[in-house]
Amino acid sequence: MSALTNLHFANIWEHVSDIIPDRLAVICGNDKKNWQQYEQDAAKIASFLNKQGIKEDSKVGLYLHNSNEYLEAQFATFKVMGVPVNVNYRYKSNELIYLLDNSDSEAVFFEACYADQVNEIASSLPNIKTWIQVGESNKKNLSYVFKYDEILKKSSPMERIHRSEENTYMIYTGGTTGMPKGVMYTHAGFAVSMYGTLKQQGYKVPDVRNRENLKYLEPILKEMDSNNTLNSCLIACPLMHGTGMFLGGFLTHVLGGVIITVPSLGLDPSLLLNQIQATKAKTMVIVGDAFAKPILAELDSAKESGHPYDISSLETLISSGVIWSAKVKEGLLSHNNMNLFDSMGSSEGGMGSSISSREKPAQTAKFKMNSNVIVLSDDNELVEPGSGVRGKIGTSGLVPLGYYKDPKKSAETFKDFKGTRYSFPGDYALVELDGSITLLGRGSNCINSAGEKIYPEEVEEAIKLDSNIYDCLVVGIEDDKFGQKVVAVVSYEKNKTISFDNLIQNTRIHLSGYKLPKIIKFVDEVKRAPNGKADYKWAMDIAKS
Repeated sequence: MSALTNLHFANIWEHVSDIIPDRLAVICGNDKKNWQQYEQDAAKIASFLNKQGIKEDSKVGLYLHNSNEYLEAQFATFKVMGVPVNVNYRYKSNELIYLLDNSDSEAVFFEACYADQVNEIASSLPNIKTWIQVGESNKKNLSYVFKYDEILKKSSPMERIHRSEENTYMIYTGGTTGMPKGVMYTHAGFAVSMYGTLKQQGYKVPDVRNRENLKYLEPILKEMDSNNTLNSCLIACPLMHGTGMFLGGFLTHVLGGVIITVPSLGLDPSLLLNQIQATKAKTMVIVGDAFAKPILAELDSAKESGHPYDISSLETLISSGVIWSAKVKEGLLSHNNMNLFDSMGSSEGGMGSSISSREKPAQTAKFKMNSNVIVLSDDNELVEPGSGVRGKIGTSGLVPLGYYKDPKKSAETFKDFKGTRYSFPGDYALVELDGSITLLGRGSNCINSAGEKIYPEEVEEAIKLDSNIYDCLVVGIEDDKFGQKVVAVVSYEKNKTISFDNLIQNTRIHLSGYKLPKIIKFVDEVKRAPNGKADYKWAMDIAKS
């Protein structure tokens, strides 16, 4: 067993597999692998990639659903010092071609059900030399495609190599504010951030910024193993998005925990809750109210029927990326006393967090500001606490190298303030008198009505406080008189309804009059992406219709 000497994810996970080889590493349905099997299978895939010419800095697309294969393919890519590229499985042909071309992908792992889609785009992507199919398809096999299972059978594990911790790690944004962009980090920078987050959550971890402290990870893992306290994390959201991979995948694996996924698309609260019961998961990762509300509804329904779910093993519920309202948090805590970790961040960095429990309730969209975070006004001045001035949030904690092949956007987002480099992803906030921050939303979605700035998320949360409303998205459309006017697209709670006038009257209690919607469109379902994030393009189409 070699000592861990630098912070590269492949090195860390190989080290874990040496220390606790028999502990479970991944679970997806009935497919379970311990750390030794997981590492060896990733090494076999890495050996194949290496023979296909995939090497340091080669980009590898992961066009996959949540599965053990997703995690193995990523691990294998890290082993050859390649760069995994997260691919949104909902993309259509033109979007896939853009992403795989923009990322310079040379190999792609894809789900068998997308074979027709792959065949449609392959000729437009000559830079891709290897296509690898995961799972079986009832359609005709493509002659240029390799089968994942056959690779595992025929390949020998690749020997371990020396890797630089300056190797690039990259994640593509969801494209909610323009075309998807590859956000680049180093393995070392990202790993330091992961261990720092674990320490914030109360885990016993050394300060790995000093590489000498890496030697302390081995006794910590052995102690956790002997005490049966290693984390097990159910990732309810897609691995293809940052919330699932960052807060579920990396945070779990860097301390030798087991990652649990479910082999189905879409949000199935019953399946998730049964999985918690079956695996005794200690942590679950979700994305705000988009996941929490259906899960809470299922918990409530099961309790009322006299057959409640046993989720007593769940110690922590983690969310990021979407508003997680205080009312929903309170409902979840009524079923189980746990810590609710609400992270405010994006693919470009983390800005703050809110940790709540039964003893410590939290407010909606209010976060404790990280020590390395600032809020700057539009005049480029620090926002004073309690001033009421809205500003753009910046973080110097984990600042990306930049956007892949986009120096102009990189310069706009990652810039210096008084000699320190910060990431400004575009989120606006208020700094409260106690130093906490209240998130307002992404500036690119800001509505300008008669000179007043209105943030959609603020209006959405006020509307959702009405007990008749299940979900809501807010956009601004052109208006001859005010420049833009506020339009809300809302869905009802089951078996409930409310008139426009009554909803406006109830919302007026929480909002200034100029922020109230001028139009409300009632729909059966508010559309969101698989990661729970708002589909504002869809909402805009509905608003204009």
